[in-house]
Parts: sequence; structure tokens; C-alpha cells
Amino acid sequence: MQNNPALSPTFAEPHDADALVQVSGIGKRYRPDGPPVFSGVSFDIRPGEFVCLIGHSGCGKSSILNILAGLEQPSEGGMIMDGREITGPGLDRGVVFQGHALLPWLTALQNVTFAVRARHRHMPRHEIREKAEHYLAMVGLEAAMHKKPAELSGGMRQRVGIARAFCTQPRVLLMDEPFGALDALTRGMIQEELLKICAQTQQTVFMITHDVDEAIFLADRVLLMSNGPDARLAEDASNPLPRSRTRETMHHEDGFYTFRNHLVDFLVRRSALAQKAATA
Repeated sequence: MQNNPALSPTFAEPHDADALVQVSGIGKRYRPDGPPVFSGVSFDIRPGEFVCLIGHSGCGKSSILNILAGLEQPSEGGMIMDGREITGPGLDRGVVFQGHALLPWLTALQNVTFAVRARHRHMPRHEIREKAEHYLAMVGLEAAMHKKPAELSGGMRQRVGIARAFCTQPRVLLMDEPFGALDALTRGMIQEELLKICAQTQQTVFMITHDVDEAIFLADRVLLMSNGPDARLAEDASNPLPRSRTRETMHHEDGFYTFRNHLVDFLVRRSALAQKAATA
């Protein structure tokens, strides 16, 4: 990688050779004379991994996701995906935001076919429809595919957004607190659907969440951000629970409470200490 003249010297730092995404020393300032929101953030994401990012408001979580999506540019550092520097949006990355962002004048099926058509411009119309129907079925919306967003519940609208992101078959799915506005029951159902789809497709996922239990249920690794301003990546914690965990059984898995207490302790106490240590 260091011998590629198209890449910035910032990518010279060591990375996992098997990583799909390599994030190298990124930072973000919104004013040239202002304090950094975060700085020096580096991590890798391997193919098929589900990685969650946790931290308090103001630490730059959404900015990191937007930089990965190509919607924002870092003030320093950079990111590589599949050996190429991320400089803008691309169909190799699907994004699901907390708001569903569906086109209100289109049905659920039409919203998904719109995305399929953008990804597969020369695909025959019947194949586009079949693919859209397939992904709507994967999120349990076969019976609602002809309804417009206003006719769907919040959870159903979010499922359409997930189907739309998956249908482009992105290399990485980026999710910014996608279930934060949903009730607990709906949230749990969609989390389970998401894990099933990821298991079927071996999808790579990077997700922001405030919910410790959600991170433990979904993630293979949890990245912990210190408090802002000038937040840092304080810890990269591997989930000790087996991937076969379910919402009903994970509380009984060995190591669950130890891991949960570790994450909660970070958010309650150590995130502020990590920020002070980093900026001292």
C-alpha cells in the first residue's frame, strides 16, 4: 500500500492485511480556527464483520459515518476501501439513517426498485422488480410492498429503508442509529431481521448506536469514543459472546454481564477520563 503513489502518506500506518476498510488517523474540524470534533481515529473493518461505534453526543460518531459514506471530507487522515481511497459517495456503500428518507410519492416497492435501477442500469425491468421484491420479502414486507410511506408504520418504513440499502448489494452497510426512534418491540424485531439478513449475505456493517444492549446483540466488535471536543477512539472491544446469540438467550451467555458492565462503565465514567488523558 505504501508504494501506491495515488495514496496519501497517512496510510503508511500498519493495518490488518485482510481488512476491507482501513481508517487512518482521521480528524474533523468544522472551522479552521475551531477545536477538532475528533482526531487521530484509526480502525479496520474486516469482510463480514458487524462493527458498532458507541460514544456520547458530540464525539463525532455521525461525522465518522458520513466520512465513510463519502458525504463529508475529513480534515486530516483518510480512508481506504478495497484498496481505493474514499473521496465521495459510491454504490459500494449503502447508508441507512435514523430517518427513513423514503420518497413519499412512491410505494415501498417503487422506492426499492429505484435503488436497484440506480445500481443495475441495464438490468431488464422484470429482473429489477424481482430483486426489489426479494429484498422486501427478506424484511417481511411482502404484504405491504404496494403501500406508500404514509400508509406504513415507523418500523415498516425503516424496514423499507433497510431493504433499499441491501438491494444495491453494497460492500459495506453504514447505519446511523437506524432504530433509535422505534418502540422497544419493533426495534427488537428489526434487529433480529437484520442479523438474519447479515448471516445470509455475509454483509459487512458499520453502525452507530447509543444502546449498549443493541451493540452487544448485533456487533462482533464495539468501538468506544471518548467525549468531545477532540474525541478519540479510546478502545476497540471484541464481543466475547458467540455469534449464534439471540435476544432471549444472550443474557445467559458466559461473559455477557462482564462485557456489558465494561461498556456501561466506559460510557458513565471512563469516556470523560479518556478525553482528558488524550488532550492533556
